[in-house]
Amino acid sequence: MNEPGPKPASTPPPAHPTPPTSAASPDYVSPPRPTSASPAVTVAVRTSREPDGGEAAAASALAAVRGGWERDRIAAAARHAATNLAVRGVVCVACTFVDNSGITRVKGVPVGRLDAAAVWGVGMSPVFDAFLPDDAILGDTAAGSPVGDLRLHPDLDRLTLLAAQPGWAWAPADRRDQDGRPHPQDGRELVRRQMARLATRGIEVALAFEVEWTVATADADPDEFVPAARGPAYGMTRVTELADYLRDVVAALTDQGLVVEQIHPEYAAGQFEVSVAPQDPLAAADTCVLVKETIRGISTRHGLRASFAPQLVVGGVGNGGHIHLSLWANDSPWRADPDYLDDPDDLDDLGNQRGSHDASGPRRHRDPGAVAGAGVGSSRWDAVSVGLAEGGWVNLMGAGSGPAGLTAAGEAFAAGILGRLPALMALGAPSVASYLRLVPSRWAGVYACWGRENREAALRMAPGPAAAGGRSANLEVKCFDLAANPYLVVAALLAAGQDGLLVGARLPAAVDVDPARLEAAERDRRGIRRLPTTLSAALAAFEADEVLRAACGPRLHDTVVALRHAEILRFAAAAPDEVVAATRWRY
Repeated sequence: MNEPGPKPASTPPPAHPTPPTSAASPDYVSPPRPTSASPAVTVAVRTSREPDGGEAAAASALAAVRGGWERDRIAAAARHAATNLAVRGVVCVACTFVDNSGITRVKGVPVGRLDAAAVWGVGMSPVFDAFLPDDAILGDTAAGSPVGDLRLHPDLDRLTLLAAQPGWAWAPADRRDQDGRPHPQDGRELVRRQMARLATRGIEVALAFEVEWTVATADADPDEFVPAARGPAYGMTRVTELADYLRDVVAALTDQGLVVEQIHPEYAAGQFEVSVAPQDPLAAADTCVLVKETIRGISTRHGLRASFAPQLVVGGVGNGGHIHLSLWANDSPWRADPDYLDDPDDLDDLGNQRGSHDASGPRRHRDPGAVAGAGVGSSRWDAVSVGLAEGGWVNLMGAGSGPAGLTAAGEAFAAGILGRLPALMALGAPSVASYLRLVPSRWAGVYACWGRENREAALRMAPGPAAAGGRSANLEVKCFDLAANPYLVVAALLAAGQDGLLVGARLPAAVDVDPARLEAAERDRRGIRRLPTTLSAALAAFEADEVLRAACGPRLHDTVVALRHAEILRFAAAAPDEVVAATRWRY
């Protein structure tokens, strides 16, 4: 659920800024020049013809030297960051990734070994691709084999001093094989690929997760849920009950360089929500992980227990993980809307107006650091105005003449997501427990439709205040929850939206009522369909969806299918209270 107030406005997506409390300083120590002792790696070099032995040896030697330079640069940056961490009392760095069942896994690295971890990675078995939420391993798939090894490489750009876990820092990790190639089931790499595809079209995305969680008393029976606050929904009483706790949550997130937009009580007893400023899709997925672990840490220090599970009490209102996103274009035909671009044949296969760009492709915007650094307490609408004035970027979700102010591109992207929502549910609502939350008339978005400010539609179009001129417009996806792997669900959303762009998809008529209040015949007339009511139905749609299969790649796609089938089988004979009890503290 989300409160009846305005949601975060969208901004042009920033590059990964170094947070104020980050251990990585922008003025890295200059790396030393490589020497003959520098370790080497052989990189394959393509040529237009088959090279002779001497050319091949020379190319290999050049690649080895360049590889040595890059490793030296990374090592120097990591040593500089490690020094900054050590003087702040940091002992260990948590290098995390999220498995295909939505559980955040970790390996800790002593701060003195950060340079080795950044350059060579930390060993981690690929078997975690086949872990179920209860830590059972799906051994009858290639992913479940005990053979092989991967390397976790911490991303120094997101290296963050943890405010809730003293003595620790955190960095999301990229998973690569022993030769340095991205692992086919690495979620961060999946998001990068989709961002790169959009960039070729002159489009970038701003995105943010709403994080809902419920807090219980830690000393209660672990098989029971005893909420730590019982004040009215959205009521100040609940803030008063846990004022110190909520203050510390906001302070910790802010100390970690995040811009907290709002925090407030939610509908269910003991339930709260925090919203942070939008970022580029990869940064937003990273931030989702950081926010959840920060809340866990603060909860533990206050003698509380936090859960992000989709359902805490049978029949109650559960925790959602809504996603807000907006599309931005600079020097791109997507921003043009004079004739509402009805004909997709006017666009080439990259989505550019034919003849609109030279061979160098669409121009990219400047580093929008000034926008990203607008700071706590500043108006993000003002920040967006500055960014647009200086960078020329336009919000495609609010700068058009289409429905709810959408441009043709914004509508096509939204329509691509809407058309694939049943299949997307296998990633965005990945647990059997997810479907206990998806109940009509509870703001969970259980009908496949869209509407302007309609909180019962699966896609809510939020145009923002009129004075913002469409700059804060964004699309909210309401049917997902935080059992999801944020990287997988973000990558899949981008893939679905891009397919909508390529085919020129159009939205059906907007729905301006709660679909559950309509007669079944009227819903049928309007083409309003209920989203899958079980994980089995969502999985069937996912298995049949070729766009999502291509976006995931066959190995990841098949692993996800096998895991979801195993989860379905696990709870095949379970009553709802058994499902809730088994998942309440796993997420």
